[in-house]
Amino acid sequence: MSPPARPLLRTRPLTVGNLRAFETVARHRNYRLAAHELALTQSAVSRQIQAFEQELGVRLFARHTRAVELTADGVELLACVGSLLERLDLTVRQIRHKASRQTVSITTFASFSSMWLIPRLEMFQRAHPEIDIRVEASDHAVDLEASGIDIALRYGPASRMPAHAQRLFGEQLTPMASAWLLKNSQPVRTAQDLQGFSLIESIDANHSHLDWLTWQRWFETHQLGHLQPKRWLHFNYSYQMVQAAMSGQGVVLARLPLVAESLANGDLVEVLPQDRTESPMAYWLIVNPRSLNRPETQNFSQWLTEQALATRRTIGEKDAMA
Repeated sequence: MSPPARPLLRTRPLTVGNLRAFETVARHRNYRLAAHELALTQSAVSRQIQAFEQELGVRLFARHTRAVELTADGVELLACVGSLLERLDLTVRQIRHKASRQTVSITTFASFSSMWLIPRLEMFQRAHPEIDIRVEASDHAVDLEASGIDIALRYGPASRMPAHAQRLFGEQLTPMASAWLLKNSQPVRTAQDLQGFSLIESIDANHSHLDWLTWQRWFETHQLGHLQPKRWLHFNYSYQMVQAAMSGQGVVLARLPLVAESLANGDLVEVLPQDRTESPMAYWLIVNPRSLNRPETQNFSQWLTEQALATRRTIGEKDAMA
């Protein structure tokens, strides 16, 4: 039998079914065993191999009476096709697995994820063990419909939220420190006394869109624009600032909703509870319209609103006390 004629150029994509037949025959070195694995007849597998060789324009197998042997071109192709089909099969299994399970995907910013959402997730998982959760933390707003994500937990003023956004809770700012630091330092009776402490602040807080988070703004609110602390400590993220405060390194101007649990369990102490200031920001729940009718999304959204109510009660937000 003469080898297939070699065309000058072949650019048409290869037939995937023929790739599968080639890989199976090459692995078994036997048409009968390959046909059994593929649930085809031997003649059908033989036709696929012949069609594949015609597509390529080369001989892939040397046929013998009871077995087949790969040609040099066959050996080269098998090195690529084997790993390619393994990756393809793995991807298909993962897609089928996801399709068979209930999954809720959430996007939110890193500090909210680590300080508010993740510590509570175990409660939801106990109540709904059948639902998988995927959290994607990003400090950039994600387009829900374009990304396919089910829920966004956002931070901002009402003017920047879509009409269907649900307000979870507002925000108050208040100085906090560890009990150990306060016990081993001079008493703090007024805002003026904070000048004897290291003050913890975000590196990005002085950007115009975040200046209400700065100590300087807080000082000005309390007519202390000239006050300077013992030293400054700056960090990238809110959770780093809170960790530093809990370890006794200074006083942090904390976002009350994010540290409500730390306040309740005594990890942090509110230094001047009478001097809380209101932030123009709030925390919001936004559900992708495409996910609204999915039971798992509804369950998670309901759970979030329940957790938000508990937070509002902890921080004393007025609408939660009604």
